[in-house]
Amino acid sequence: MVQLIVGKKGKGKTKQLLDKVNSEVKEISGSAVYLDKSTKHMFELNNKVRLIDVREFMVENSSEFMGFVCGIISQDRDLEKMYLDSFLTISGLEGEPDILPVVEKLDKISEAYHVDFVLSVSKDENELPDSLKSKIIVSL
Repeated sequence: MVQLIVGKKGKGKTKQLLDKVNSEVKEISGSAVYLDKSTKHMFELNNKVRLIDVREFMVENSSEFMGFVCGIISQDRDLEKMYLDSFLTISGLEGEPDILPVVEKLDKISEAYHVDFVLSVSKDENELPDSLKSKIIVSL
């Protein structure tokens, strides 16, 4: 399952995502990973959550990002949840008009490996394709 937290920059998406991570990690039996563009939020996350700074790994485009995500999943078969903050930035999609193909691929990966994704997306709800609107859990 892929869920979206959407809204323009500065609207509070990261706080919503951090609250969601910290409440859900207490209830899952597997592991959780938080992908971000820095380690700035390290002390705001429950210590059960693995924080990965994607920029450390020189991910430059959405294809490399998808490979990166698959690599994380392949190394941890107990992985249940992945939280992706600053999704457009870390996935190489910032400035791209269409995020649908990447979200659809994440959906397929989610089904195949039973990993749920929660994405923080810096776009207004009305900027997203209709097919993604059912995935929105928070719109700011």
